[in-house]
Amino acid sequence: MIAYVWAEDEDKVIGRDGKLPWHLPADMAFFKKVTLQGDIVMGRRTYETIPKRPLPGRRNIVLTSNQDYEAPGALVVHSKEDALALGKEYGDDLYIIGGASLFKMFEEDVDILYRTRIHAHFKGDTHFPQDFGYGKFECIRSEAGPVDDKNKYAHTYEVWRRKNR
Repeated sequence: MIAYVWAEDEDKVIGRDGKLPWHLPADMAFFKKVTLQGDIVMGRRTYETIPKRPLPGRRNIVLTSNQDYEAPGALVVHSKEDALALGKEYGDDLYIIGGASLFKMFEEDVDILYRTRIHAHFKGDTHFPQDFGYGKFECIRSEAGPVDDKNKYAHTYEVWRRKNR
């Protein structure tokens, strides 16, 4: 099984200057809960934005075209096919966590979407693909996240499943 896990604002912003433009600890807890179920796959730039890498408790796979790239504590692959082969080799689910180019690259392979919609607008330079084929998926769960002193923005956790697979 291949899944996407990401958060986006109302304009599909997913990043700004290599970071998340918001602070939502509840969403980070949701992300951790979901991704601890398998291996995470990310691009090099996404990997480099993680303050304490690799992320603990799951296999970290970094997909990069840079043949000399090293990511201590993570596996480095150079193609979509290599990432998919690792998933099969280890028998684990793959959770694609970004960046935008990986979301586009795996669009025909993804089975489940874990999207956090943040009901606000942020300035950003990285967006989830605008032309993503949501028509191929159905929303099977939607749940409001907490808004409190630590989580200032209204947000919704959504789970989408590919139709007819």
